[in-house]
Amino acid sequence: MDLVRTGARSLQAPIRYRTALLFGCTALIALAPDYLMAQDANDDVTTLEMIVVEANSGPGVLNTGNDSKSVVATETTGAGKMPTRILEAPAAVSVITSKEIRERAADSVEQVVQYTAGVVTDFYGSDDRYDYFDIRGFTPYTYRDGLAIGRTFAGVREEPYAFERIEVLKGASSAGFGAAEPGGSVNYVTKTPKRERFGEVYGTGGSFAHKETGFDFGDNFTEDDTLSYRLTGKFQRSDAEYDYSQDDENFIMGGLTWRPTDATSLTFVFDHLDKDGVPGSGGHPLGTDLDRDQFFGEPDYYFNTTNRNTYSLMFDHDFGNGLSFGSNARSSNSDNAFGSAYLSNTRQDGSNLADRYFFGSDTSNEQFIIDANLVYETSFDTVDSRTLAGIEYNDFKSLNYGLYDPGAPPINWLNPIYTGGPISTTPTYGTANDQKTKAIYLQQDLTFADRLTVSLGLRNDWLDLGQTDLFSNVAQADEHSEFTKRIGASYKITEELAAYTSYAESAAPPGVGTDPTTGKQYEVGIKYQPDAFPALFTASVYDLTKGDFTVYDSVSYLPQTVEKVSHRGFELEAKAALTSNISMIAAYSYIDSKIDEPGGVNDGNRLMRVPKHAASVWGTYTLEGQGARGDMTFGVGARYTDSYFVNLGNTASSESAIVFDAAFTYTIQENTMLQLNVKNVFDEKHIASQDSGGVYYNPGRAMMATLRQTW
Repeated sequence: MDLVRTGARSLQAPIRYRTALLFGCTALIALAPDYLMAQDANDDVTTLEMIVVEANSGPGVLNTGNDSKSVVATETTGAGKMPTRILEAPAAVSVITSKEIRERAADSVEQVVQYTAGVVTDFYGSDDRYDYFDIRGFTPYTYRDGLAIGRTFAGVREEPYAFERIEVLKGASSAGFGAAEPGGSVNYVTKTPKRERFGEVYGTGGSFAHKETGFDFGDNFTEDDTLSYRLTGKFQRSDAEYDYSQDDENFIMGGLTWRPTDATSLTFVFDHLDKDGVPGSGGHPLGTDLDRDQFFGEPDYYFNTTNRNTYSLMFDHDFGNGLSFGSNARSSNSDNAFGSAYLSNTRQDGSNLADRYFFGSDTSNEQFIIDANLVYETSFDTVDSRTLAGIEYNDFKSLNYGLYDPGAPPINWLNPIYTGGPISTTPTYGTANDQKTKAIYLQQDLTFADRLTVSLGLRNDWLDLGQTDLFSNVAQADEHSEFTKRIGASYKITEELAAYTSYAESAAPPGVGTDPTTGKQYEVGIKYQPDAFPALFTASVYDLTKGDFTVYDSVSYLPQTVEKVSHRGFELEAKAALTSNISMIAAYSYIDSKIDEPGGVNDGNRLMRVPKHAASVWGTYTLEGQGARGDMTFGVGARYTDSYFVNLGNTASSESAIVFDAAFTYTIQENTMLQLNVKNVFDEKHIASQDSGGVYYNPGRAMMATLRQTW
């Protein structure tokens, strides 16, 4: 095979078997309505503040009905698989709703989380292969509807338009979700059909020849709301901010929800993601200050493609008397490939030449994951109890072929002349990975006198790992069993104010022949959710550690083992609709990072990509319309990131900077809006990362105009 734009090689195990199994599960559930209808439907509906609750919402179902109307969420599954009031959850959780995503016109997950406390973004600058962000100093694991996807680094860049909300859990979470880093994790909540008619269609144009159209609408097929649909799509044709670039995307998602009874719901969602872009600028020579759009790679070997199909199934049934059952399953297959020429060295001999290398990757992934759990709620005098018990199975396979060619011709950065791609695109290395995970988990919440909530989470994962070198055919296998726990307590000082404390552990999957990397965190915090207006204020202090792990130095790209690192930090976050026309989002983070390896060369250094300070604020003000003039909403935001080291030796660093964003929305008529968004208003330029070959700048200014019609 060759590493060229045509895309990745398919896995030998065809996806159709996993898909058949998924549809088989659907068929089995479809045979169940006669039995389910015999159960007593629980018609009681609990309505939470600022949350729109649908009649079929059982105790294990998250309500997202208000997410398109408010930047403030009150309920989350980010702290565990059971929906929990954020005020009472013994953890720091941030929820970015679809309203906030729309207001800021965030078109990548990296942009979605930019205004979240504890999160650092853009640390690889003009590298567009993945969503680059860390939580409390570590790369997060991601989940979709509670089911594992994987790390953001080396993963697919998700399409935010697919999600009703994005939940960010700070701290270790393995007891709830499985594989995780101690810094935090992210859960994507998929858009699913509603019981009502709704919709929007929009068109966007702007910088870099950007052209985009999208839609999201749904309705009931039946008058009794038993069968509903939803169709979501986004189609984009654009360049990126560098020469010879492109940023095209086709995304389509369709969902069906069947409610045979008031207590039963079955949802099927299919989505297809197709991206055709570039992996980034490839860097600029060290010691230069050139325009962002100048390109020093090779136009003939410059691509970044993604093609993925995902099938999701979500089932829940409320048996009544406090007992409910829920199960989610997902099958997906993806092909991802990229290739480019990167700078390896900036010559200092006055020749204005930069040395380069060719680097490419061609990866195919196949995953089938299923989770099933029972939730039981009951009360004993003044004690309320919620118990969750479940099992999970995850089968993940991947093929990865790579190309590394250090012999790319040098390029003159003052007079670039392109020479073409590599002579041979035959891979130089390749591996096949097979990882199966089986897990059981338990979560117990006890609330005493509606004041003190104690939460315990236990989970055991059994990992069966296999890896094969595709060139030597040498195969290796390994097995691990990892037990993780979480315990927390939350005390409501008043109905609006709660303090919490927690201890949690994490375990991340290892490579064959190595042990899982583990972490632990202690945290205390306080939350305030006023009754007077929709808002949530959170302050937290934490101490987390991670031990015996390998990192790749951002400058040398060589692996280095870190014996132990500790992050002690403090966070403040506020999300509030202060009045009917003023809303605000604000965040501040402080991290004291320290590598602890007595006698080691990096002892006492900070971990790379961990700024000491970070802060952000975003606010909107709506000037109500008068007469023929419609409402006008003004939005402005600022993001500050302190400088951080880009290598473990702490000899090279980024530049601290403040970046401003702005938005303006005008209501032309009811349900018709014109929206303008400017990211990096003043085109602030700073070094976000650097390696031995070059520097990488932060994204430049981008302006977008959107015309949107809703119903």
